[in-house]
Amino acid sequence: MKDTITHASAMSDTDIVELGQQLRVDSVRAAAAAGSGHPTSSMSAADLMAVLLARHLHYDFDRPDHPGNDHLILSKGHASPLLYSAYKAAGAISDEELLTFRKLGSRMEGHPTPRLPWVDVATGSLGQGLPVGVGVALAGSRLDHLPYRTWVICGDSEMAEGSVWEAFEHAGIEGLDHLTVIIDVNRLGQRGPTRHGWDLDAYARRIRAFGWHTVEIDGHDIAAIDEAMTTAATTRGAPTAIIARTRKGRGASEVEDREGKHGKPLSDPDAAIRELGGVRDLRVHVQSPPDVEPPARGGGDPHTALPRYETGGDPVATRTAFGETLAALGSLHDDVVVLDGEVGDSTKAQLFSADHPERYIECYIAEQQMIATAVGVGVRGWTAYASTFAAFLTRAHDFLRMAAISRSAINVVGTHAGVSIGEDGPSQMALEDLAMMRAIHATTVLYPCDANQTVQLVTAMADQPGITYLRATRGDSPVIYGPGDAFPVGGSKVLRSHPDDQVTLIGAGVTVHEALAAADQLVADGIRARVIDLYSVKPVDTQTLRTAAADTGRFVIAEDHHPEGGLADAVMGSFGNGHPTPLHTRLAVHTMPGSATPAEQLDAAGIDASAIAAAARKLVAT
Repeated sequence: MKDTITHASAMSDTDIVELGQQLRVDSVRAAAAAGSGHPTSSMSAADLMAVLLARHLHYDFDRPDHPGNDHLILSKGHASPLLYSAYKAAGAISDEELLTFRKLGSRMEGHPTPRLPWVDVATGSLGQGLPVGVGVALAGSRLDHLPYRTWVICGDSEMAEGSVWEAFEHAGIEGLDHLTVIIDVNRLGQRGPTRHGWDLDAYARRIRAFGWHTVEIDGHDIAAIDEAMTTAATTRGAPTAIIARTRKGRGASEVEDREGKHGKPLSDPDAAIRELGGVRDLRVHVQSPPDVEPPARGGGDPHTALPRYETGGDPVATRTAFGETLAALGSLHDDVVVLDGEVGDSTKAQLFSADHPERYIECYIAEQQMIATAVGVGVRGWTAYASTFAAFLTRAHDFLRMAAISRSAINVVGTHAGVSIGEDGPSQMALEDLAMMRAIHATTVLYPCDANQTVQLVTAMADQPGITYLRATRGDSPVIYGPGDAFPVGGSKVLRSHPDDQVTLIGAGVTVHEALAAADQLVADGIRARVIDLYSVKPVDTQTLRTAAADTGRFVIAEDHHPEGGLADAVMGSFGNGHPTPLHTRLAVHTMPGSATPAEQLDAAGIDASAIAAAARKLVAT
């Protein structure tokens, strides 16, 4: 069958039924060509996608960066054959490319990623599409002031994810009426029935409780779908959830509403294609976005001064320097947006809100939603800084992992890191964060030890690609650097050096000051110690480390972190493969801390000046 629709408004209900069947057939074909995939999950949502594509989406596929484009996020990313089939129907990809699904080098990956220019964010880790969609919609209403709509298609299985309900609450409180979520309630998850099956009201009651407008429909009734989407587009003051009862594997008797068919190509795809009416080649002209100007960005007050701290003056916490720098950056750059997890008084991020309240987004105690919102506003080109206690960022690890797959550029700051926070005890101490952030693809990890260094690194974050993480501490630290000192990403600072150095002491953050004190203690023993501030934990300053190893042959590495995956692992990654490994001692937090003063915590963990000096003496004596 050959048919070309020349304008979206010309597409009748009958045409859309045929388009839905084409999307099903092409999903079956793509999975069959790959020998894997999720055709049944694609087939249930095909009519929903067909109506959206033909009558409600406004998008210029030739200009994916058009400021007026709607945003479509397929949260149920395993249904990627449906999305790719929609792209084919819109003329964005060819049938030949569709059938490269899941092949080496293909853009048609098993789950969507921004390798395709029409995909805003990677999906496939369920429960993330709606949270990110909230961020995209929030950017439109509060920051961009543009009329684009954000459409998110979710599966019913992911409604069990807590992150989804963080998103429902956030969107409801913000009244994001340009956000619509379409829930494909096909009753069947991966291993069997979902929690609520086809009980649409069970979903609706919960969603309405968060301030949303809800519409319950038959997800295979074209007129009902169209009416629901029209209602969503005209509802004001609240986001809309379209809760659609569908049948998994719709239209193919081999798989329709049958358990055990998830995530598998059909055993007889040709029979299913015949049952669905055969291969079609419908084309739909998606409605154009409104002709709008992109939001004006790139301004700011160039005369704004960054904070400056007196070398040798009063100690200053790096978290304080972070907050004060952030406030200044907000004046220097009008594209900076700050997100807080309801700890802005402690992280000092709230200093930004006094002068820039419209660009300060309070996400409350919902760290997953905070990171998702940062990713969402980043989709729209804003420079996001998200901050909370470093310990609580572990809750958002999967969102950070997916942000990396999305090629997102976001800045994350974790404060109150390590045992040095003192009396609050282990629940508040981040001792895993360096390992977590280093392990994520293409991240930058920074750990300043004083206020002026913090100013420079926080400022540099704005121009870094990918995810950049900065670790900050609670207590006041001596100011050892001048305001004019430079701290390039990937660098380090050699604070003590002599041709006769016998050992190198390496620290970052609080342990830099302990290493300096240890070096002073070692002088009395006639031991010269080089001291390196390894403020860039990833990428690490390999050349400086290798030079120190060649010169001294011995390292003591001290970190306020668990031994796995932190500073010492970063250091030792510079050796091997023809570069001799120095004798070395790793000092880290090996035991479970309790409550104590910061000094007592450092002593108990064996990472204070005395412990560093003792380890150095032992190494030198070897």
